[in-house]
Amino acid sequence: MLWKLLVRYLQPQRRLLIAVVVFQLAQSIASLYLPTLNADIIDLGVATGDTGYILRVGSLMLFITLLQIACAVTAVYFGAKAAMGMGRDLRGAIFTRVGGFSEQEVTRFGPASLITRSTNDVQQVQQLVLMSATLMVAAPMLSIGGVVMAVRQDAQLSWLIAVSVPALLLGVGVIISRMVPLFRLMQLRIDAVNRVLREQLAGIRVVRAFVREDLETERFAGANADVTDTALRAGRLMALAFPVVMLVLNVSSVAVIWFGSFRIEDGSMQVGTLVAFLSYLLQILMSVMMATFMAVMIPRAAVSADRIGEVLETESSVRPPASPVVFAADTSRATARGELEMRDVGFAYPGAERPVLSGISFTAPAGRTTAVIGSTGSGKTTLVNLMPRLFDATSGSVLMGGVDVRELHPDLLWGHIGLVPQRPYLFSGTVRSNLLYGKPDATEEELWHALATAQAEDFVREMEGGLDAPVSQGGTNVSGGQRQRLAIARALVKRPELYIFDDSFSSLDTATDARLRRALHRDTAGATLVIIAQRVSSIVDADQILVLDGGRIVGRGTHSELLESSETYREIVSSQLAAEEAA
Repeated sequence: MLWKLLVRYLQPQRRLLIAVVVFQLAQSIASLYLPTLNADIIDLGVATGDTGYILRVGSLMLFITLLQIACAVTAVYFGAKAAMGMGRDLRGAIFTRVGGFSEQEVTRFGPASLITRSTNDVQQVQQLVLMSATLMVAAPMLSIGGVVMAVRQDAQLSWLIAVSVPALLLGVGVIISRMVPLFRLMQLRIDAVNRVLREQLAGIRVVRAFVREDLETERFAGANADVTDTALRAGRLMALAFPVVMLVLNVSSVAVIWFGSFRIEDGSMQVGTLVAFLSYLLQILMSVMMATFMAVMIPRAAVSADRIGEVLETESSVRPPASPVVFAADTSRATARGELEMRDVGFAYPGAERPVLSGISFTAPAGRTTAVIGSTGSGKTTLVNLMPRLFDATSGSVLMGGVDVRELHPDLLWGHIGLVPQRPYLFSGTVRSNLLYGKPDATEEELWHALATAQAEDFVREMEGGLDAPVSQGGTNVSGGQRQRLAIARALVKRPELYIFDDSFSSLDTATDARLRRALHRDTAGATLVIIAQRVSSIVDADQILVLDGGRIVGRGTHSELLESSETYREIVSSQLAAEEAA
């Protein structure tokens, strides 16, 4: 998977990578040429006392050194640019893929893991590309070139290269082989830390309400300790690698000087040649060391690439149709586009013993209000998720405007739906930016009208800045009821044909709830309203009320009709309203 990701996402960066190879080649040639010049200065300049020769060759060495530095810096620049570009494209691909996931895929991976994969895992692959561009490209050039140049200097000492290089590879290779499983474990434990931290931040009120700060501190400390322990074990192995490398380098250097001294003594080698050979041997060993340490990064990057690839290769269970159907263009059917119908719909979660919904059939006509009520666990939220196709029904059909939602392109479907979820979410920005989320070209008059209908105008005008008042992430700087009303206003600005209110009035007091329902009736005339409610008072005026129990419709009719015909509805009503209110 790592190779597959690199080939695909480095393709747009190929020009930069070609530049990296060219400049690294130039840098390597310069590095390989310098020891030969140094040997000439020692043998032909210092030994003979030729100062002019020393100055000429020394100036050439200085020029080559500056050229080497310039090439190295340029190669690193282009390599970093290529790595950052690849990381940007990879994060964008993950974001796009996750954005198309249904609730089923998001639940399977988990938000914490998806965040880790789009940040830490991408960073590991990106870091591998960067280090490869700066080290791995130059390593084989210096290794092969160093061997050639060292043999040219003195072939009889070349046996030292054949001994030291395998010794270095063996020592570092054993260490790396033990680090691979630790890197795989590291990513899993980073996932665990993210999961615990996300749970604690999302549930901070619950933690404080139950005075469980100490328990949560222990949970985080445990997850954090697991990461620390794994990192320390990997770090100890990494620390062990450096002494092994230095031992091989120093022993090799001593061996070159030891055996080279005998050749100098019998006149078969010059001092400059020995110095050059030693320099080439060190270059070879350093290159092998760089390549070996690059190999340390490959296993961790490979683990990260597998995790990234798992996301990118996961297809959403809610797929766009091959040949999308469009709504009728004639205006006479414009209002009918919001008509919602379910035909014998059933839904079961993967691996569940029994379905959540069974045999659901009803029609929510345009211009009418259809309410759904039921006890906790009756399947109301699942029913809501099927309407905008957040899930696909496992049996039966969901139709909008007479067209099966599976035959509509998701963007077209969602463009005709205004959904106010049970837990309203506001994005960081301003009141205005949140209201414009569904209709970017809405006028200020439209925004204020939607706020007035949602009973949010008064508190928005009191906020400093009005429409431009800041909203924090999640809307945490406003109350639950204000957040709910702003979410309703956001849906109203969009002016869709189908409104879905998923228990959207639960945070409102009864007086505000009544005013909001009256205003909605006026403002959404001609549109289809589907209201999921826990509170009977929110749906008594609905044109049609569906009573859910155990995933089935057990009652259907108006409030007064259900009081006479549905025992389940009467139980719900009696648990909430006094007898005279019910009548």
